[in-house]
Amino acid sequence: MRIDDMVQWAPDLARQYRLGGCWRGRPLGDYLWDHADRWGPRIALVDGDRTLTYRELAGRADNLAGHLAALGLTRGDRVLLQVPTGWELMVVTFACWRLGVVPVMMSMPHREYEFAAVAAHVDAAAVIVTERWRGFDHQAMAHRVITTLPASARVLVLGDRVRPGGVNLRALLADGDDATTRHRWLDDIAPDSSDLALMLLCGASGGMPRVVAHTHDDYEYAVRCCAEAGAFDSDTVHLGVLPAGHFLALAPGILATLHSGGRAVLTASTRPEVVFEAIAAHGVTVTATLPQVAVRWLEQRTFSRRNLSSLRFVHIGGATLAPTTAAHIATTLHCQLQQVYGMAEGLICYTPPHAPHHIAHHTQGKPISPHDELHIIDTHGNPQPPGHTGELLTRGPYTPPGYHNAPTQNTTSYTPDGWYRTGDLVHLTPDGNIVITGRVKDLIGSGWDRTHR
Repeated sequence: MRIDDMVQWAPDLARQYRLGGCWRGRPLGDYLWDHADRWGPRIALVDGDRTLTYRELAGRADNLAGHLAALGLTRGDRVLLQVPTGWELMVVTFACWRLGVVPVMMSMPHREYEFAAVAAHVDAAAVIVTERWRGFDHQAMAHRVITTLPASARVLVLGDRVRPGGVNLRALLADGDDATTRHRWLDDIAPDSSDLALMLLCGASGGMPRVVAHTHDDYEYAVRCCAEAGAFDSDTVHLGVLPAGHFLALAPGILATLHSGGRAVLTASTRPEVVFEAIAAHGVTVTATLPQVAVRWLEQRTFSRRNLSSLRFVHIGGATLAPTTAAHIATTLHCQLQQVYGMAEGLICYTPPHAPHHIAHHTQGKPISPHDELHIIDTHGNPQPPGHTGELLTRGPYTPPGYHNAPTQNTTSYTPDGWYRTGDLVHLTPDGNIVITGRVKDLIGSGWDRTHR
């Protein structure tokens, strides 16, 4: 593995996170089999009429990892992944982690420009796409992009009509229909916990997304903390509706559910009728979405007769949530609201599961880890006390200290000692909850229009 592929944490902070029990020194793929051994026959994933138990999920991932290795993919390779939320996406992701391959989570709306730019930026060894989605030919795009990569790069297609030169990923997945056995040879070549685990995209810089590279150590810790902050347990039934590239989708959602022995119900649609049907059919206890999507749910709730009584929590993140909307969500859906403030770069904050209204509806909560550090400064870099607004800087055990292969961007987005400049204007309440008030760039614009990742 090349040294420029590694996330370079400050040695003193890395030592602190290991000694503090944050980083456990195990790759994410190991935990998949821990879950299989503990909860083997329990249902792990539901996707339409398709279900996978914990043992089936682990076995299928190992089986697919063998196929990916036969195609030449190996530890440290980066693979662009553009597949709708569903059971196939999760098997592919876990197969990559078992092999030490790094999935780069592309958004479904990304098109050729973003694909080519990111593929070159991360030195992609393969592209994995769905055949078509919502009328767009992702397969054709992938074949055009692959011509810009080294000759050994491959196109893997999740679909029924795979073009010449492509690999039929669905056929490889089907080959594992009865797979429940651990491939011990994968344990022998497992990645190091400090290796890259996945890459998430955010924002845009110079016309292309910025790439955040997480290690197995730091991302597993984020999953563990999210499960605790969301009060997930083996009775949790989580409805995953957001694309895998969104910060709310994996660590705070699907992976936190699997970490807890719960059940993840997956759908690629946020339409109210689809969501309400899934909640009623599967006894969903928690789901996560964006404020604008939640508003559409509220508008349609009065016309739906679906039984949503199983729903206990709705997690809202990705943009500011007006207190009146927060109250409306809680009363209309008859559940508890948890605001989730976070970003692909790392920091995640939750309001507590049963917080009073003045916290749940009016703040964005506290960091999920006691090792998360917050620093609020004014325009001159002076620290600000609680109640005073300033820019939020942060660092912690799941906030990588820089964007991947972006030295110029890193000089402006990170301090020399590893603090990430969020660009968010915030203040702290007396009890330590974050309140988002705007963006730094908005101070020289026409107003504060806060949208966070």
